[in-house]
Amino acid sequence: MQENIRNSKAETGQSTVLIYVGCGLLAFIILVIDLAIPLGVAGGVPYIAVVLLSLWAPEKKATIIVAVISTILTVGGFFYSPPGGEMWKVLFNRALALFAIWVTASLTLQRKITEERREKAVLEREKALEDIKILQGFLPICASCKKIRDDKGYWNRIETYIEKHSEADFSHGLCPECAIKLYPEIYE
Repeated sequence: MQENIRNSKAETGQSTVLIYVGCGLLAFIILVIDLAIPLGVAGGVPYIAVVLLSLWAPEKKATIIVAVISTILTVGGFFYSPPGGEMWKVLFNRALALFAIWVTASLTLQRKITEERREKAVLEREKALEDIKILQGFLPICASCKKIRDDKGYWNRIETYIEKHSEADFSHGLCPECAIKLYPEIYE
């Protein structure tokens, strides 16, 4: 069991490293392309793919870090790309790219939070289902004394059997018919 947990953690660690390497490589490729094309082209928009790739990282902070790095690279691309295009269009395209990066980051974070809540609710539900004890099937009961035979063949008082096999507890009292039968002098 512990070996399975260790293997799972090792695989998770390896996949996390691959995600970070993938994000870095993709961001580098996008930066190289952004620095090669003139300013008039919206070179910062492809960083959205890097933000989306960060969604597979187990930590939420990875998405924020990737969004910050993508923002820095988008702004850096503005200063280091070859000139071209009208300045208002260049600024608008870069602003649009930054807006898209941060909307994508916030939506992916919201998705992660929702997913974590759902997983937590499923685990709580599974635990609750494990804790529930339900009596079902046929219960062999004595017609005279009302004792129940358990699966080992022993006869138990009905209260003992039900308390052992369910979450029920008992408190005793007398119904009106039994009270009259047992204590007729009180009810005359």
